[in-house]
Amino acid sequence: MMHKIIIAGSGGQGILFLGKTLAFAGMSEGKEVTWFPSYGAEMRGGTANCTVVIADEMIGSPVVLNPDILVIMNRISLDRFLPRLTRKGLLFYDSSLIPEPLTRGRSVPVPATEIASAVSTTRAANMVMLGAIVAKTGIVGMQSLRKVFETAGGTPSRASSNGNIMTIQEGMRFIENQKSRHSRH
Repeated sequence: MMHKIIIAGSGGQGILFLGKTLAFAGMSEGKEVTWFPSYGAEMRGGTANCTVVIADEMIGSPVVLNPDILVIMNRISLDRFLPRLTRKGLLFYDSSLIPEPLTRGRSVPVPATEIASAVSTTRAANMVMLGAIVAKTGIVGMQSLRKVFETAGGTPSRASSNGNIMTIQEGMRFIENQKSRHSRH
């Protein structure tokens, strides 16, 4: 098993944090991981992206040219990275910010900003998206994500850890609700 992921959006959307959290959760499960950040000089408001590779075997390179999972949080990133998605790849995108349906690959529209705003703050859209990714792919377990926040080196406050877990669960719930709707039809 090897998942090659590109996560992209604007600086300030927590793109790198989403990728790093995913990578640390993979590490806590004993998987091989790489996390490779990239961002423009402007940072907040500029472009930000990172690649994450999670595998059962040694990873040859952290470079991901053609991801099998693409996570997009804004229109500019969609235009830039969508052509690189593998033919049967999974596309997760924030449908709050990109409202038109996308059909490239297997598309998973997630109204991450809208859900985050209802639960917490729009700044938590990245954690809603992380929950959606985990629920759809099973790439890492919820217990591993909890462990990341409980053992974070930066000692985040208990409130921010609980807030992150809560918004991840909202993203998971969104995907689970989608699955139950589709199974009824």
